[in-house]
This record gives sequence, C-alpha cells and structure tokens, in this order.
Amino acid sequence: MTKHMTGTREQWLADRLELLAAEKELTRRSDELARRRQELPWVRIDKEYRFETDKGGASLPDLFRGRSQLLVYHFMFGPDYTAGCMTCSTIADGFDGFVVHLANHDVTLSAVSRAPLAKLQAYKRRMGWMFPWASSFGDDFNYDFNASFTEEQQREGGIEYNYRREPAWQQRADEGFASRMPGTAVGDNAAMTGTDPATYTRERPGMSAFAFEDGVVYHTYSTYARGLDGLWGMYPWLDRAPKGRNETGVWWRRHDGYNNERRAEVR
Repeated sequence: MTKHMTGTREQWLADRLELLAAEKELTRRSDELARRRQELPWVRIDKEYRFETDKGGASLPDLFRGRSQLLVYHFMFGPDYTAGCMTCSTIADGFDGFVVHLANHDVTLSAVSRAPLAKLQAYKRRMGWMFPWASSFGDDFNYDFNASFTEEQQREGGIEYNYRREPAWQQRADEGFASRMPGTAVGDNAAMTGTDPATYTRERPGMSAFAFEDGVVYHTYSTYARGLDGLWGMYPWLDRAPKGRNETGVWWRRHDGYNNERRAEVR
C-alpha cells in the first residue's frame, strides 16, 4: 500500500484548485521575467570570431544563417574530451525537435563547443543529431562568454562563472561547481567524457542570445548552471510526475547509454 497521503476526489479537487492559483502566479511571474530579459540593454560586439561548421569557416554573423536572432548553447565538449558531456547531451536531445520551429520564427539555434569540428561531427553521428553545431577551437568565443576557462584561471581562482567568482580549484570535484546532485556528479560526468574533473570543469554549460541588426551583432542575454533548467526538456515533465525529480544522484545517461531492454520498452 502506498505511503503517500490519499484522499477523496473532492479533497483532491480542493487542493488542486489551491495549487492552480499558485501555478497561475508562477506563470505571471515567468512572463514578467521574460519581459525583463528582453528589456536588457544590447551590447555591440565588434570583436571578430571564427568558427568551423559543416558548411566551412564561419563568422559570428554567419551563424545567424540569414535570421535576425541567434541562440547559442555552450555545449561542454573540450578539445581533450573523448565524448560530449553526458548532461549537455540530455539537454541537446531536444534540439532537433524544435530547431525547425525556431528557424521559422526568425531564430537560429546552434551549439558551440571548443572541440575540433571532426570530433563534433563524429559525436553528432553517434547521437543521431541534425542541429547546427560549430567549433570554436582556437578561438576566444567560449572564453569571452564565460563558458570556458584556462588551467591558470582554474588554479588561481580566476574563474567567473554564473556571475560570481569561484575559489581556486580544489580536489573535491563538486565544490564550486553548480550541481544539485549529492555524491560525485561532476566526477561521474568527467569520467564519461574520458577526462578528469579538473579538465572537465574547464568547460561549463550555458546559453547566450544575440541579435543582428543593420550589419551589427549584439549580445543580449546569457544564462548558466540552473538557469538552463528550462531548456532541459525532461525536467518540466518530471516536475509534473507523481514522484517529481526523485533524484539521489546522476540517474541520466546519453540516450544510447541505457540498457537495451529499457530502450526497447520506450519504443
């Protein structure tokens, strides 16, 4: 028998209506935050950035693909990784589903990582993804937008991530790095990219938004760490499931990393 509180349909409906009022207030608050994001001042970008893409070399304006808005997901895939970050991969699993809708609404979505293009292309084939993914290998782009850091910054406490400065690197993997998980979430993710925690955390997850008007690119918004929760497609579903997120550690895997029986069950 369940240990969860039970009740009548009438009791459930009364509590649900009370919750509905709180949900509506959250929706209104979310709408207000979206408006405030759009009211942030735009910052002109005069620096030239260079990327490698499936279509060849590209500038930052090229990544817009003829549209006026660009959303960049800073995907954790450093040059020394043997595979993309497992956690970023679960977020990116949703990209192909809505990238076409964004494109038809004057918005281009692209991932950007520091790994060489050949690594990104091989991983895309493994994952079965089609969304645009550019390499900033050898370029300052991810550094300038606070999603990549040098070993010297890490060692000397020079990392500013999620709008605050972190202490110098310590051996404890999860210290100073955004994680909701108990245990060794960062260490587990590092191992699955073929790296150690120090190398792994020199890349960080984030997203940045840009506008292109009259031949000028503007930076309009960036968010990091738990600011990405809304982009992680499985979590809005879990937040509405009977047991919620129900997390005691890193439970997710790349979509080709679950056992065959479990993968077969969802088809």
